[in-house]
Amino acid sequence: NTSYRWQRSDKPGSLNALTLTSGLDDYPRSLKTSSSERHLDLRCWVGEAASVLARIARLIGKPHEEYSNLAHQLTNISLLNKLHWSNSTQSYHDFGPHKFDKKDKAKKRLVRDVFGYVSLFPLLLEQLPTDSVELGKTLEHIRDVSMLWTPYGLRSLSKSSPYYQKYNTKHDPPYWRGAIWININYLAVKALHHYGSVDGPYQHTAHEMYTELRSNLINNIFKQYKKTGFIWEQYDDSNGNGKGSHPFT
Repeated sequence: NTSYRWQRSDKPGSLNALTLTSGLDDYPRSLKTSSSERHLDLRCWVGEAASVLARIARLIGKPHEEYSNLAHQLTNISLLNKLHWSNSTQSYHDFGPHKFDKKDKAKKRLVRDVFGYVSLFPLLLEQLPTDSVELGKTLEHIRDVSMLWTPYGLRSLSKSSPYYQKYNTKHDPPYWRGAIWININYLAVKALHHYGSVDGPYQHTAHEMYTELRSNLINNIFKQYKKTGFIWEQYDDSNGNGKGSHPFT
C-alpha cells in the first residue's frame, strides 16, 4: 500500500476536522477522520523526500536503493491514479469517509467536491509525466476562472466547492478556503516553468500559464506592498488585498 495520511483533529461542531500537521489547517478533506484516509499531498511529499534522500545518498557514497525504489514507486502514475484520480471530475482528490450533502451517508470515497491546492500536488512537485492526460486536465482546471485562476494568483479552493469561503466553526473564519497563498503559488510557478521547458503536448500551454501567473503574482504583491508597506500572509482572491499576518516573509 502506497497511501499516507496526516494526523487530524476533530473539533465538536466543526464543518471539517482540521489537518494542522499538513500546514493547510482548515483545507477541507473528508468529513470524518479515519485510518482509511488517503491524503494526496502527503503521498507526494513522501515521494519528493525519498527522491531528495536518494540524491544525497548518491552524492555522499551511501546506499540509495531503498530511497530510490520508494521514490520510483510513489511517482508511478498508475499507482497514483488508482488511489487518487477521479474519472468523473478528471482530477486528483483525497480519500476518506465523506458525504456530499446532508441527506447522504458518509462512505469511504474520493472527496470529489473539493478541488484546490491539494489536488495540484502531483503537478506542484513535478511528478506527472509530460505527456499525461492528467497533466493536461490539471492545467485546464488551474486556468479555469471559476476554479483557481484569478488576476492575483491561484486561490486555494475552487469557487465551485461547497466549502469555498465557509467558516469551519462560527469562530474559525476560512483560512485555506479561497485565499491566495504565495508559498503554494511559488510551487505552481516553478512547476509550470518546468513543464513549459520540456517537450510534450502541454509545453506551450504550461509556458503561457507560467508567464501569466508569474506576472500576476509579482504585480499584485508589489502593488499591495506599495499600498500598505507590508508583505502579507495571504491575499484576497476577489480583489488581491493583503490579509492575515503582516509582515510575513
